[in-house]
Amino acid sequence: MKKFILGKKIAMSQIFKDDGTVVPVTVVQAGPVTLTQIKNAQKDGYRAVQVEFGKSRKEFKAEGIFEKGASINVSTFEEGDKVKVSGLAKGRGFQGVVKRHGFKGAPKTHGTKHAHRQPGSIGATWPQRVIKGTRMGGRMGGKRVSLRNLEVVKVDPEKNQLFLKGAVPGARGTLLEISG
Repeated sequence: MKKFILGKKIAMSQIFKDDGTVVPVTVVQAGPVTLTQIKNAQKDGYRAVQVEFGKSRKEFKAEGIFEKGASINVSTFEEGDKVKVSGLAKGRGFQGVVKRHGFKGAPKTHGTKHAHRQPGSIGATWPQRVIKGTRMGGRMGGKRVSLRNLEVVKVDPEKNQLFLKGAVPGARGTLLEISG
């Protein structure tokens, strides 16, 4: 059966293993979530469950037998599970091409004046226009990001917390979708 839960990013920390190695972890306040709607193939055209965490509702594609109003908590996950985490990345605001796309920039010397971080040419004489998709400065971040194969290092059922190895998208307080 597919495992899924909604959670809120709390903070990053570290855990020491028995052999003394340090593991960077992200602490996630996960669940409990309530099943608010069950969608089936006959009525809705696809199978999914809708879960509620606080004021947030999200859908997960799931196979199996579920009851409306049932509660899911972190005890469904186990140490060593590999999970997919999706959330909204931190917004960076308006950024230039060097930061946004990794452009190298112009030389610092040899006649370069005031153009060290500019993109350079944005098109040829013909077709006399800027081609769609040309990489330029603009808003960066603030988009949905998914990370796969993050390891569950520790599960704390008393506090409803998951400890995931490494970083997850977003700032503290970001809503995360965790599925495995």
